[in-house]
Amino acid sequence: MEEMIVEEIEKLLEQEDNTQLKEYLDNLNISDVEHLIDELPQHAVTFIDTLSIKRAVNVFRILDFPTQERIIKKLPGNKLAELINLLPPDDRTSLFSELSGEAVKKLIILLPAKDRVEALSLLGYEEDSVGRLMTPDYVAVKKDWTVTRVLEHIRRYGKNSETIDVIYVIDSDGTLLDDIRIREILLADPEARIGNLTDHRLIALKANDHQEEAINIFRMNNRVALPVVDDHNVLLGIVTVDDILWIANEEYTEDMQKIGGTQALDEPYLDMPILGLFKRRIGWLVVLFLGEMLTASAMGHFEADIAKAVILAMFVPLIISSGGNSGSQASTLIIQAMALGEITVGDWWRVMRREIISGLMLGVVLGCIGFLRIFAWTFFTDMYGPHWMLIGVTVGVSLVGVVLWGSLAGSMLPLILKKLGADPATSSAPFVATLVDVTGLIIYFSVAVMFLTGVLL
Repeated sequence: MEEMIVEEIEKLLEQEDNTQLKEYLDNLNISDVEHLIDELPQHAVTFIDTLSIKRAVNVFRILDFPTQERIIKKLPGNKLAELINLLPPDDRTSLFSELSGEAVKKLIILLPAKDRVEALSLLGYEEDSVGRLMTPDYVAVKKDWTVTRVLEHIRRYGKNSETIDVIYVIDSDGTLLDDIRIREILLADPEARIGNLTDHRLIALKANDHQEEAINIFRMNNRVALPVVDDHNVLLGIVTVDDILWIANEEYTEDMQKIGGTQALDEPYLDMPILGLFKRRIGWLVVLFLGEMLTASAMGHFEADIAKAVILAMFVPLIISSGGNSGSQASTLIIQAMALGEITVGDWWRVMRREIISGLMLGVVLGCIGFLRIFAWTFFTDMYGPHWMLIGVTVGVSLVGVVLWGSLAGSMLPLILKKLGADPATSSAPFVATLVDVTGLIIYFSVAVMFLTGVLL
């Protein structure tokens, strides 16, 4: 179906039939137009310019930023002015926050005076704050109004609101008192006072809170929108769930990139210049490489022991990879749990206790498998010599210690970083693996010295 649409559009573009093109585009779903722009990016400006303005706005607001930026640079001035004016305030703020200062100045001039003040006000909040997400388009009513008056107010101003599913009750100073679902108003007595319909179970966001706070609050509460207030509880705007879903997706993508051992990309992968990709990856790779160099130092410390029992070197990859894997598992699980609000820094002891138990269980299972592997090989080869059992015990006990340490390190590092005010995702799987590699070698050779001194060492 999508291929047929692309083919049809290409025909209309070749024929330069703008009337037919406009009619065809205006009858497509918004998502289909977005797909067209992805498939035919060289015609993105033509599509936006051809669409009726309301549909152009709806398509533009769901495009990724690099595409939006390309369209802004080439879109005719009159169409650009209409587009910027009709963009919802929250989407407009999101766009402005990505653009350079000069570009923002040029676009803000296109706005009416009232919208210009509004845009500058929203841009005054920190980049990742709730204030950047909110829109001032909402319906607010006074607590002493009757239901009849409220409905008249909604009919008059509701069309300019982001949503009328929820109505906000304020006092004469603009202080937020409560929110009421439209369903409750529609079913109430027309002469009832709005103040009598409130239940005072208000959930609100703070304008200066981090956007992750908003994501967690939306996740825990079944709301299509939440009010945003200042430190004095004055209603400033609302945040709708569609914006939260967008931000949650960005946060998730950013965390996955950090967990993979790279800086977060601020553009889609294929739009990112090669030099940009290099810069975001080289820093972590250098840090991890320098960390891995410590493994050479650790092995150098036990050089004499390795020379006496070369067989020990065979199990180094097995030991350090098992510790790194268990650490990466634990780190990923804890970061995800923290992102979902399932655990906090205050739960560190419960997390440690669980990881000690699970780490021991995992280590024992891997240790037994390691021992059995050595035992099984004795039936086919004498490479382990007469002391195969001591070597098997060394490997088994080392695996228990390394896996336990990996689980503890992987689970505690995100919590420690969070306590220090850093992003837990930066305790990425590669970082944990590097840490456990170095310490795993120390554990392994220390166990070897303990069991094999006087025998092989």
